[in-house]
Amino acid sequence: MSFLQRRAAPLLRPSTASLRCKRPSSSLAAALKEHAPIDVHPEVQEALAHGQPVVALETTIVTHGMPYPANLETARSVERNVRKAGAIPATIGLIEGRVKIGLEPHELERLADVRKNTSVVKLSRRDIGPAIALKRDGGTTCSATLIFSALAGIKVFSTGGLGGVHRGAESTMDISADLHELTRCPVGLVSAGVKSILDIGRTLEYLETLGVPVVSYGPTDDFPAFYSRRSGFKSPWRVDDPVSAARVLHTQKQLGMSNGALFAVPIPEEYEAVGQELQRAVEQAVLESEANGVSRRGKEATPWLLKRVGELTAGKSLASNIALIENTALVGGQIAVAYSQLAKEHHPRTSHPHVVQSGPSPAAEASSVATELVSQPGPAKLVIVGSAAVDITARADPVPSATSANSNLHTTAPGEVALTAGGVGRNVAEAAHRILTSYSKDHSSVTALVSPIGDDPFGQLLVSQTKEVGLRTDGFINTPKARTAVCNMVLDSAGDLVGGVADMDVIRTLDAAKIINVLEKHSPSLLAMDANMSHEALKSLVLYANKRNIRSEYAYSEPTSVPKSTAIFPAVAAALNAISIERAPVTFATPNVLELAHMYQEACASALELTAHRYWWQVVDEMGLGPEFRMELDQLARRSAFDGDDARTGNLSFLVDKGIAQMAINLLPFFQHLVIKCGDRGLITVFRISGEQAVSSAWATHSSNVFARQVVARSRSGHSVVVLKHFPAVQVAEDKIVNVTGAGDSLVGSMLATLTQNPNAFEEPEALDGLVAQAQLAAVYTLQSEHAVSPRLSTLADL
Repeated sequence: MSFLQRRAAPLLRPSTASLRCKRPSSSLAAALKEHAPIDVHPEVQEALAHGQPVVALETTIVTHGMPYPANLETARSVERNVRKAGAIPATIGLIEGRVKIGLEPHELERLADVRKNTSVVKLSRRDIGPAIALKRDGGTTCSATLIFSALAGIKVFSTGGLGGVHRGAESTMDISADLHELTRCPVGLVSAGVKSILDIGRTLEYLETLGVPVVSYGPTDDFPAFYSRRSGFKSPWRVDDPVSAARVLHTQKQLGMSNGALFAVPIPEEYEAVGQELQRAVEQAVLESEANGVSRRGKEATPWLLKRVGELTAGKSLASNIALIENTALVGGQIAVAYSQLAKEHHPRTSHPHVVQSGPSPAAEASSVATELVSQPGPAKLVIVGSAAVDITARADPVPSATSANSNLHTTAPGEVALTAGGVGRNVAEAAHRILTSYSKDHSSVTALVSPIGDDPFGQLLVSQTKEVGLRTDGFINTPKARTAVCNMVLDSAGDLVGGVADMDVIRTLDAAKIINVLEKHSPSLLAMDANMSHEALKSLVLYANKRNIRSEYAYSEPTSVPKSTAIFPAVAAALNAISIERAPVTFATPNVLELAHMYQEACASALELTAHRYWWQVVDEMGLGPEFRMELDQLARRSAFDGDDARTGNLSFLVDKGIAQMAINLLPFFQHLVIKCGDRGLITVFRISGEQAVSSAWATHSSNVFARQVVARSRSGHSVVVLKHFPAVQVAEDKIVNVTGAGDSLVGSMLATLTQNPNAFEEPEALDGLVAQAQLAAVYTLQSEHAVSPRLSTLADL
């Protein structure tokens, strides 16, 4: 038995079987349940949750492998290369004793600036526990990165060079823990071979003994030698495309194998010429390390050798080092993308109506869920009444060599069909629920969705997916013989709507009495209604809310619902005769500028004659707006609509020129708070505070301020305050926008979450700023997500 075989034997006991029990897929969840100090970046978390490609990256190359600032620049370029391949980078490191799976820019800078952060440590398996316990900063080696990749379920890890058997290991026993970790972690490690300072032949022999596949990635089976494309050794296997590499990993997963695989990617050809010169420097550095004793100092040896090679080659080794890690990042990203596609083909995550399994009826399941979840004992503070629907989206594949999208579909076409839970009411409820529970798990039962569903498989699907989100399901109203709401949309290859069918009768025929029965069980402080309900149902809910002094929100579907924006008006008209001027019939509404104009026109000209009602005149008189308000509004209109660092141009003149401010003021008697969505020009909040609350409100001491983008008007009596405030839009690059249909729902859901925690958020200037900032961020997260509500909303409390 050779030295290496004797060395590996303990690793293979008590069984030498090649198939071993794989690490449970819930290991990260289990670790977090034990309050392990692990933070998964929201972008990485969302990608992993939905089977998107992710590539892990180490940080020892940042903390101990390169000088500053080349280390930081390289880390950033490596992340960019992963993104170019279509994957999400997850750079792993340790910050103040917390494992970070995915680093924020400032965290990466902190690890890279070793001049200031001199105590940062190099982390292998043996160092993880002590470093975390002592709250240190650390760069993860290959072994530590493999551990955390496997823990998180990341299947691909790109690095420069793998550790291995050191020269003279037969006497020093110096073998990198990286090799052992590949037997424990089902991760594909993509590198430029092993570090050239090592004994490459013995490293390959040891990997064979450990049962780790070694696969050359390229046109030959030559095993690369870090700086050189050839080491003189051959790999037992070869692939030359990312799909084949992904199949290796996917096959091992199918068989339940717990080991990883090494993909050896040669350095780009243009750096081969200097390879021999660099290798001579490596040999000299190794001799020097043996002479000065550095070779016997364990983990100090590799950083010293790399630094010495850089000195001997006058920096040429650094250029090659950067090139090879950038190259492996690109290849790793391509393999991750291919693996993600393979996984989806074998385990599709999209439900389909033809495979909905039979089971208990939606009503029975909703009832059992309500009984089963002990976290939902009390009444909900926030109740959203509206549509829950199944969205079926069919998108045609592009036609090869076509000059335009295949939008003229008169026959079947190949493409993708997705089936998801949606509906305005449900989306708003999920957004509010995710945000509230991000602040405290005690809020898991605070939000309730009230929506009718049919006794059919689609209804069963809605209950199941709502339960998966953690949202309580006891508000679903089973409607016998009714069809669960379904919206079926057909898109061309460019993603534009070609046509579709919306079957929403179940929400329009819902009996208001059934809704009231559910509300009586909760006695909420905040009630939200969407515009898909009948006029009678909306009227009943508005009267109910006003009678019980419940604040109300009116929401409509996205992206634009001009006709639905006035569906609430009959309910408003019915409430005017029985309400005080201090309280509007509807507390909150969120129109866009088109909907606002339609609401104003209907309020003035429809048969309801809302602006002719005595109540409207009383409120307008109480507000007492005069020429000073108009003058201050004119000053605000000259202000840029964008933040100072935004390159776009344009001011707020549309507030006056398009009559936005005038229309909003005229609607304040009916809607106490208006949040007007102005597209890329941001949000406008317009609201009134009346009676004693106006006297005690913080706005009573605030004045108009063009720089703060606000106009504040007080009546002479001091019993009315009107506030108009502009909030610039958050910039989002067009190539980052994935989905525009749910952003408005997330914005409304975020507002409701804030108002549930602080009902007076609009009346407190700082609280209002926080409300809008969080709502805008929620909308941006959903714009960047393929989901109707981004899972990243569950992380908003961390910001």
